[in-house]
Amino acid sequence: MTAALCPAGRGRGRYVPAHREMIGLLDAFKYHHIACADHEIINPISSAKVDELLGVLDLPAHARVLDVACGKAEMLVRLAERGYIQATGVDLSPRFAAEAVENVRRRVRAPSKVEIVVMDGAKFSDPEPFDLAMCVGASWVFGGHRGALRSLAARVRPGGLVLVGEPYWIKSPDPGYLTAAGVKAEDFGTNAGNVEAGVDEGLLPLYSVSSSQDDWDRYEWLRVRAVERYCHRHPDDPDVVEMLARTRQTRDAHLRWARDTICWALYLFRKP
Repeated sequence: MTAALCPAGRGRGRYVPAHREMIGLLDAFKYHHIACADHEIINPISSAKVDELLGVLDLPAHARVLDVACGKAEMLVRLAERGYIQATGVDLSPRFAAEAVENVRRRVRAPSKVEIVVMDGAKFSDPEPFDLAMCVGASWVFGGHRGALRSLAARVRPGGLVLVGEPYWIKSPDPGYLTAAGVKAEDFGTNAGNVEAGVDEGLLPLYSVSSSQDDWDRYEWLRVRAVERYCHRHPDDPDVVEMLARTRQTRDAHLRWARDTICWALYLFRKP
């Protein structure tokens, strides 16, 4: 394997052309790449909590790891820094994948052991099972939390680990928040429900850490700052008006509703 962009990873899945999810007329890849420019971890949780979770994985030597929707590959890089792993990161965004390759090149002692694949993670396949399969904050790739658990479990060996990151409701969401955020109440469950979903899929819950209000605030405000900065520096970009409108709507929804309505957690399971 090489720390370079691969369209589909040596025959382990067909090539999927770059998908352009549109936010109005705005390319979602572009928007999220700009908004997450200052994020190491593209999820609302602290670096310390991520390290806490990674510290309890108990992976074997030379573990094989899969990260679906890997973003900048921060999780894979941190695992590689802890030991010698063989890893594959899959992301649909060419922009994030390019950053992932650079992140691996700069920080991983044996970068040839980490491969970054640009494709739809739901379609990725490998003939050999993994020791750990994760999808942190992107369960939509598999149609939701339960689908992510089921699909990741199918990719790991017996005794292997499944790690997911998923939102959960602290209380019933206000209809205004659902409209502003573009989500439905049934899109997410409760914290207990997220764990129970794993049990229902035959997995054993091992560990979990949840975000704090500070974690959410940092995540959202870094996004606001990054977009506002980009738009200030690139006033001639034709997407500026839409980017600012979207960012400010998300900011206001976070301040008005989200801080006491929704949370986010990492969940670790073992496959029997």
